[in-house]
Amino acid sequence: MSTKRLCLAALLALACAGPALAASTAPAAPPVFRLWPDGAPGSEKRHNEPEQLVEGAYPTNVHDPSLTVLRADPRHANGAAVVIAPGGGHYLLVVENEGMLPARMLNRVGVTAFVLKYRLAHGPDSAGYTVAGNAAADLRRAVRWVRAHAQEYGVDPQRVGVMGFSAGGELVPLVADNPEPPPRGRTDALDRLSARPDFQVLVYPGDAGTPAKAVDGAPPAFLVAGSRDKCCMRPTLTLYEQLVKAGVSAELHMYADTDHAFNVGQRGERVSLQHWPDRLSDWLSDGGWLVPRNGRKPEGVPAP
Repeated sequence: MSTKRLCLAALLALACAGPALAASTAPAAPPVFRLWPDGAPGSEKRHNEPEQLVEGAYPTNVHDPSLTVLRADPRHANGAAVVIAPGGGHYLLVVENEGMLPARMLNRVGVTAFVLKYRLAHGPDSAGYTVAGNAAADLRRAVRWVRAHAQEYGVDPQRVGVMGFSAGGELVPLVADNPEPPPRGRTDALDRLSARPDFQVLVYPGDAGTPAKAVDGAPPAFLVAGSRDKCCMRPTLTLYEQLVKAGVSAELHMYADTDHAFNVGQRGERVSLQHWPDRLSDWLSDGGWLVPRNGRKPEGVPAP
């Protein structure tokens, strides 16, 4: 066979193998776990009802709260964990820009992330849900779930933080800085675990839960917002002032000429804004959250 024919045969073989090769090398979808496998308390009648998408991208009609798990690479995982509550006005969930992207950002500094889908109080079919009742209960359950599965995911149950954007940011002070309401409905073994996070990250949070009612002994906090954010600048400042007055370690970043929903910096032209996730990484490092408590040193950052 001529050299030309050999080359052509090789190219045809590669072309045929291409789809199979791509399928074999594509990363597996991250696992998703329901927080209540038999249905969330108060939502039993909507159990197994499918979610819907707004504009093809934003989940709504959430009746089975869940966690999507994005594990840090084991070569540099440090045992820290963060539960992320995306925003969306309690109408929908901005899962990609305020869930999966920050999760991958945290993965790069060795943190295992858990993206929460919570029940939506203002959704098109909210089933009577409330922010303080159902959505906050879902975040508490998520913290308990992570602690219950800490060994499975290489997570330190004493280094579990929560992070919330906008409407999801409203849930953070409800869980971290306010009293937990008495249990309603059925309970199980997870309910015996603490739902209070070890640290909290609030990204342009709304005003539910602020002013807070239990800031004494609250977990350390990192807060970030824009100075032109009419909805969420004031709650951010209010909570920061409360925490500092109570002696809680808190760090605030308020970005000039910046409005709402800047996500993890990819929206907007300000260079400083694009680097706010670096400030979060600095804060996590300064607080010791990125240092394994058992003293194990990171094994190296994976190659790109």
